[in-house]
Amino acid sequence: APPPQNITYPGLPHLDYRLYAPSTFLLSADKSEIKSYETRLSTYPNALVSLIQSVATVPPKPHVRIVGKSSDGTVDFDVTMNAMNLIVPDADRKGKMNYVRIIGPGETGFRGETKETLAPDLGNLDNWARSYCADTSAIKQFVLERTVINWDTSYLEGRLLSLINSTAYRGHCTVSFPLTHSRVVIHSPDKCDEGVYGHKEIRGHQSIWPYADVPRGETGRRCAVQEEEMWFNDWKDAIRHAVLGRRRGWVTGEDRLEFLMEPRPAEQGNPSAWGGAPRV
Repeated sequence: APPPQNITYPGLPHLDYRLYAPSTFLLSADKSEIKSYETRLSTYPNALVSLIQSVATVPPKPHVRIVGKSSDGTVDFDVTMNAMNLIVPDADRKGKMNYVRIIGPGETGFRGETKETLAPDLGNLDNWARSYCADTSAIKQFVLERTVINWDTSYLEGRLLSLINSTAYRGHCTVSFPLTHSRVVIHSPDKCDEGVYGHKEIRGHQSIWPYADVPRGETGRRCAVQEEEMWFNDWKDAIRHAVLGRRRGWVTGEDRLEFLMEPRPAEQGNPSAWGGAPRV
């Protein structure tokens, strides 16, 4: 039978979303990883290689999260933005930058033992898969990590904190950049208590998704989609609008439209101080 065709979804990055939930895999409660205990993947190297090669073709889901709390810990706002479209160019754009990186000589990492080591150096995915499947340990796992590089989150944090300050917010504000769907774990069928027995692990394979080809500030930098400053300028009004509305949830394109069509009184002129004090 011919392979199934990829399904495209207008407005979403062009990816095979089925690879986020392969058969036999379960998603963790915090959505950071998927894990499978399927015997076949820990026994047959070809099956493991095929699986890793496929799930490495989709990125993690990066977020921008901004939280404001009063002095008594009350959450005044908690907004999140999906940044996935910043690392996956449109289908009609050239220059896709993602690649797979395998741990190399001289690097410390989990190479099949219960702790980080410098050896062995097996070179390619096929050799690592054969080593993992040949290991007769009752508890073992093979891990692929998905990550984003060359994304200047420090710059964005400063701009976003200044933006929140411009709303006259007087509480404590934090900005973070969490990743979900960032680990794929193949675990041996045995589910014994790893905290008691420990486990052997191979964790030297990364699916790398560059925000840009080099860090911000370097000459000739090329972004997968757009510069951090451009993203901030595109979204600052929508973020401010959501924060002033004490939002708890996502900031989306609808907020950009709402800001333009239904501005809040506090968005016109100098806003009065708000937040920070305990609520009674």
